[in-house]
Amino acid sequence: MKKIVGTLLLVLLATGIVGCSSRDSQESKTTRNEDKSNNKSKESTYEIRPGTDGFTQKYDDLPEAYQVSASFSTSAMNQRPPLPEGNQTVLTAVPNPKETEVFYLWEEGNAPAQTVVDSNRTGYYDPYDFRPYVTVLPVPAGVEVKGAVVLLAGGAFQFRGDYTDTLPTAVQLREHGYVCFVVDYRLRPYSQEEGALDVGRAVRFIRKNAEIYDIDSKNIAVMGYSAGGIQAGEFFISADGDVNGSYLDDEYQPDELDEIPAVASACGMIYSFYGRLSVASLDVEKLQEADLPPTFYCYGTEDTFYRQFEAQVVLMDEVGIATKTIVLDKWPHGFGGNGGWVGDYAAWLEEIFT
Repeated sequence: MKKIVGTLLLVLLATGIVGCSSRDSQESKTTRNEDKSNNKSKESTYEIRPGTDGFTQKYDDLPEAYQVSASFSTSAMNQRPPLPEGNQTVLTAVPNPKETEVFYLWEEGNAPAQTVVDSNRTGYYDPYDFRPYVTVLPVPAGVEVKGAVVLLAGGAFQFRGDYTDTLPTAVQLREHGYVCFVVDYRLRPYSQEEGALDVGRAVRFIRKNAEIYDIDSKNIAVMGYSAGGIQAGEFFISADGDVNGSYLDDEYQPDELDEIPAVASACGMIYSFYGRLSVASLDVEKLQEADLPPTFYCYGTEDTFYRQFEAQVVLMDEVGIATKTIVLDKWPHGFGGNGGWVGDYAAWLEEIFT
């Protein structure tokens, strides 16, 4: 079944190649490096090994809507997490760190955008009035909190596979002590830069409420799968630090969250890479200019993009970024939280954060 899901994702990727509109120049990135634990002194590691099917959960404390199966299901690929109740937003939220909560990322009518979408524009995954949102999955009672992870599902920017990518991973990561923030970011027809602002908004929310969530504000990672990893990379390249919605949208009204730098200390690329859809960036100079954080890679040898993953991993040594790479022998694209890599990622995060 994992090969079937991987094939479906690859078909979407192959038919949806769209260039990413990374910003070539940005006048103000003054706080880009603030609080970023970009520990380039750490050694990079690389491992090829067999993957493992399925995963186990010690805790069964999440609401039913967030219960996930360890086995793949094509029907789960289009399943969506519940929307926020009412009009709860990250700006006004008073989080309860013991509860699963859902918040809209932007105040109604104030999501920065260049793309014009109305009721006449149809044929996309999300309705025209979609509002990006974040789902917070707390660590189980009695588990020591070690940090926060923002998770971005894949889907070729045409859909979000939360129930095959982010949630199967989050239910494992939370048991390792990581509060998980699943971001349902904007898809096509919106651009990657617009989606990157959604990611940055979530990071700001976490940093604002770091004390409530019992985390160090430096201990935040952003990770994604396939297109979600590309979106994570776009955040680090064009939307972190003090960048806010004003650089894309003159009508955007900054608020108090924008005063908090959007800074994360680690990136996770799960069958993904820095670049654009289906094309890895191999530009050393641009990757160096982005001042990327330590990066975790995991992908399979049967992935269509395997050679591109390998090329970028090798290049990262020249870029000067510490990486940890786990290659799953004979595994395809789209394995989500399966494969046996999540525990390694959690352990790696603990090293990076300390």
